[in-house]
Amino acid sequence: MEHFPNISANSEIFVLTGAGISKESGIDTFRDNDGLWNNHRVEDVATPEAFTRNPSLVYDFYNNRRRDLNIGIKPNNAHLDLVVLEKTLKINIITQNIDNLHEVAGNSSIIYMHGELNKVRCIKNDTHIHYWTNDLDETHKCPECGSQMRPHICWFGEIPFQMDEIHQKADQSDLFVSIGTSGEVYPAAGFVSMFKEMKKPTIELNLEPSRNQDQFDFAIHKSATIAVKEFKDLIIKNIK
Repeated sequence: MEHFPNISANSEIFVLTGAGISKESGIDTFRDNDGLWNNHRVEDVATPEAFTRNPSLVYDFYNNRRRDLNIGIKPNNAHLDLVVLEKTLKINIITQNIDNLHEVAGNSSIIYMHGELNKVRCIKNDTHIHYWTNDLDETHKCPECGSQMRPHICWFGEIPFQMDEIHQKADQSDLFVSIGTSGEVYPAAGFVSMFKEMKKPTIELNLEPSRNQDQFDFAIHKSATIAVKEFKDLIIKNIK
């Protein structure tokens, strides 16, 4: 597909967002050469085994990220343009990011498949989830059962959250849009294949072509703020 797809006014759009959309708000990405995670091995801060082995390091890592998020990081124009687009179409945002920038910007339908930085949960009961903006350590106990708590984050080796709901959103959506993601982390990287199998159009908005670029029907390879604005303008122009 070399032309931009026509979308009807009652269409739903499945929007997958990754680190590239948050980077322009000042949040480092772990796959960049100068990224935040380059100072930490993934195995040391983002696996269940790391938490068992050295919980203090893992707590500190996420405390620092939470602190940075809550002391002034704001949504950028890419987040805000998705909110503008939501006034015209139904937008389902499925984000790999653990920040709250889509929510702060004003989007109403958001699934945090990798968890939320501003939430913690009990290590004994996954349903005991609590809103949390302060530092977390071993001394904090679950308000519901008194057990130790951990960041509400999907670590490597764990199953992402709300996968059944994500597949339901895909079934009812008419267009797949990937924003600021490398196409390297599964299962999110496989969503485009799911839409191709359903014969629904796919669009990539990314600074550079992703690992699975050949599965996209249309692409804008620019920074997120520019790419999302161009996408928003094209959508509005092509609504039937």
